[in-house]
Amino acid sequence: MQTGMYRFLCQFTTEAVLPEFKGSMLRGAFGHALKKTVCALHRAQCTDCLLAASCGYSFIFEVAKSDPGNSLDRPRIAARPHPFVLVPPDLPQRFFEAGDGFNFGLTLFGRANNYLPHVVYAVEQMGVSGLGRGAKNGQGRFRLEAIESQGAVIYDHATKILHQPSNLPRLGLEPPSPISEDSVGIKLLTPLRLKHQNQLQDDLPFHLLIRTALRRISTLSEAYGGGEPDLDYSGLIRRAEKVETAQSAFRWVDLKRFSNRQKSAMLLGGLEGHATYAGKVGEFLPLLRFCEVTNLGKQTAFGLGRIGVEATAEHSK
Repeated sequence: MQTGMYRFLCQFTTEAVLPEFKGSMLRGAFGHALKKTVCALHRAQCTDCLLAASCGYSFIFEVAKSDPGNSLDRPRIAARPHPFVLVPPDLPQRFFEAGDGFNFGLTLFGRANNYLPHVVYAVEQMGVSGLGRGAKNGQGRFRLEAIESQGAVIYDHATKILHQPSNLPRLGLEPPSPISEDSVGIKLLTPLRLKHQNQLQDDLPFHLLIRTALRRISTLSEAYGGGEPDLDYSGLIRRAEKVETAQSAFRWVDLKRFSNRQKSAMLLGGLEGHATYAGKVGEFLPLLRFCEVTNLGKQTAFGLGRIGVEATAEHSK
């Protein structure tokens, strides 16, 4: 799956007051700016638009419904996953002065990378409109200074030239390591929101982590890669159930967000914390490494479900 990882380096030109978790705010501002940038017919809905099939906003945000089926012992999701993941700034700072830096990441999957010029212009328009509280009164405005990708600057404010990468890396499942890993540590870098048997979960046993990873890998690969990978889903889940939780420290957190569509404040809860799992974990590491890039669970477009993985090898085979 073609994967572009972009880092947007910005600088506030006015004071700004932002929420502590900035993913929801960024997602809303990005969607609004992208639609304003690319929508030719200025329609409220994309469903009956003749240009929807070739529209960058429609492809990135208005994910289409898919046919029901069966995968991982559950009905297939009703819509394809969004072809992007936001990486909000990892800082709780809420108040910014003019001149302060403000950086965030955006990862695009598959054909979404073709719309990078539209994305860049949309981010510039986000800066013109402003972010956070007081944006309507001129607060939260910023300037896009540069964009980095694969260790290189692909756009800078001075030249206004975008050097779109021609050979983006492909994200896939690596073969398991020949080293026998006996434990793996997982850190939830942003809250993880997931459901199992239609219930939100406040704990993360290893088999549930792997079920969630398999679901994420299969749906993304089917939608934006070369098709659903040929994996022994049932066997992987059975073996994951044998891996024990050696140590865990999870807690539920509620994040406040404002829904522009529903015009109301909402709570967006999820797990945060870390755990160490013990057992034969080597075959699962490629799945978890994949999801370090793609995030896990629900609301990944907001930046939720970002994980860090650390394996421990005790001996060689």
